[in-house]
Amino acid sequence: MAGLMSGFGRFTHAVVRGVPRSLATEALRTGSLEVDPLKAREEHERYVSVLKQRLGLEVLELPADEALPDCVFVEDAAVVCGDTALITRPGAESRRKETEAMKEALTGLGLNIVEMTDESATLDGGDVLFTGREFFVGLSKRTNQRGAEILADTFKDYAVSTVPVQGCLHLKSFCSMAGPDLIVIGSSEAAQKALKIMQQMSDHKYDKLTVPDDLAANCVYMKLPGKGDVLLHCTPEEFPESVKVFEKLKDHMLIPVSNQEKVKVDGALTCCSVLVCKNNSA
Repeated sequence: MAGLMSGFGRFTHAVVRGVPRSLATEALRTGSLEVDPLKAREEHERYVSVLKQRLGLEVLELPADEALPDCVFVEDAAVVCGDTALITRPGAESRRKETEAMKEALTGLGLNIVEMTDESATLDGGDVLFTGREFFVGLSKRTNQRGAEILADTFKDYAVSTVPVQGCLHLKSFCSMAGPDLIVIGSSEAAQKALKIMQQMSDHKYDKLTVPDDLAANCVYMKLPGKGDVLLHCTPEEFPESVKVFEKLKDHMLIPVSNQEKVKVDGALTCCSVLVCKNNSA
């Protein structure tokens, strides 16, 4: 397992997608806040700029598709682990066509492609938490048991456990990884209940970092050459108390990234990129 863990958080490429104008009016949402399309686009451009300029990843930018208002949230269309990509079957029917461009992009990067073709299965990447040791899959309104089973069949080297998700859209709406053994978790009852289930199901004892705000628990962790542990997290404007908790991570390069517009349509930081590690030998 040490060999598998040594590559956790190492990425060379990111796949992102533009923000369509239709995001503001037609994207799926659980709330009713108005989205400013211009601000959403600027916010996304800053996010992409961090990946590209600040962190030096090769960024593959797919064009926005006005017919797919949620297409900026690329995470839901694929789960990538090692050199294999599982093209998902999103739980919302209006999002199923998003997988086409993602499949093309990941094929172009030379990954082994597995497609979820079973029509009884649904899986959103936002419900998939990979810890480097195992997968936790949230059973939510968007992801079902059959989707989790296909993920387990695809990534046979890893244990896969399912976790019921209530009160929010995805498992990663209230948790993510901040390091090889560190789970960031929100403070709500639903988040803490899910964490308890994950702890019971795992043979491994993870450290936890509890933040006051569930949405702030969604971060992007990477381990990059010359930069070490990197964490993209919420800004002090959004969640000041949670940022104080992140600031305790003295060994991480902490990069606050704004998500004020996309959160109105249930988007989080991990939603906006699919991260890939291409070995030099590939």
